[in-house]
Amino acid sequence: MPNQCLLQSHIPGLPVRRGKVRDVYDLGERVLLVATDRLSAFDWILPTGIPDKGRLLTQLSLFWFRLLGGAHHLLTDDVYAMDLPTGTDLDALAGRSVLCKKTTVVPFECVVRGYLSGSGWNEYRSTGAVCGELLPAHLTESEQLPAPIFTPATKAEQGAHDENVSFARMTDTIGAELANELKRRSLDLYTRGAQHARSRGILIADTKFEFGQVNGELLLIDEALTPDSSRFWPADKYAPGRAQPSYDKQFVRDWLTASGWDKNSPPPELPAEVVSETRGKYVEAFELLTGERFL
Repeated sequence: MPNQCLLQSHIPGLPVRRGKVRDVYDLGERVLLVATDRLSAFDWILPTGIPDKGRLLTQLSLFWFRLLGGAHHLLTDDVYAMDLPTGTDLDALAGRSVLCKKTTVVPFECVVRGYLSGSGWNEYRSTGAVCGELLPAHLTESEQLPAPIFTPATKAEQGAHDENVSFARMTDTIGAELANELKRRSLDLYTRGAQHARSRGILIADTKFEFGQVNGELLLIDEALTPDSSRFWPADKYAPGRAQPSYDKQFVRDWLTASGWDKNSPPPELPAEVVSETRGKYVEAFELLTGERFL
């Protein structure tokens, strides 16, 4: 269903938990993740969706799962082979749904930063460090770091902010062996993903991964290296010392800030031109990274 907007999915008879973007259906030992076209900003779910956003996020994650390899939770993305309940609108779910192993989720976001931006830049200006990682003096906003750094964050409940924490705190919580493996895998995934993206004209400034465990096996879960979980910058416009143009929802954040919205009351509807521009950025990033046309 190209160029359609799905704000909420429905599968008859299945329990569902609705996150900011994904609807998660419990199928016993498996879960079905449906990426809707909802958009969140400033911890609010906006009343206006971005057509095809869920399909773009899902297809891009599938691309990275295939390219980067390694253990992950994906079983199939073919909704017509998932044996879903009678009455399910399979066409509405196609392209935006993945059937996955159910895991025990590691209670930390595994954030990797290759450039100094966002909350990392703010923390560096105050302390000279990010999540306890001491960095060289006199770095500027958006500057590339000498090497990527692993900066975990707690997984906040819906409506709350994630909290950047030190690797030591992560280790104290989940143990050194698991923490070190998460750090190793996250840095490896980021390094290889960023290398591919750079060859396609995109800088991945930072990203977050999520992991879960099944019978002691550590699996990459959720999404991977998408505009919702990463900061994507056009390489040909990169200039350290300032904020960068991006392929993510920063365009929406900027419009909301300029609109006068107080960020404490329900957000306004997005104008059509903002929706179109945002969708275009997601499509451009997808096509650059995959080398495929989004249909």
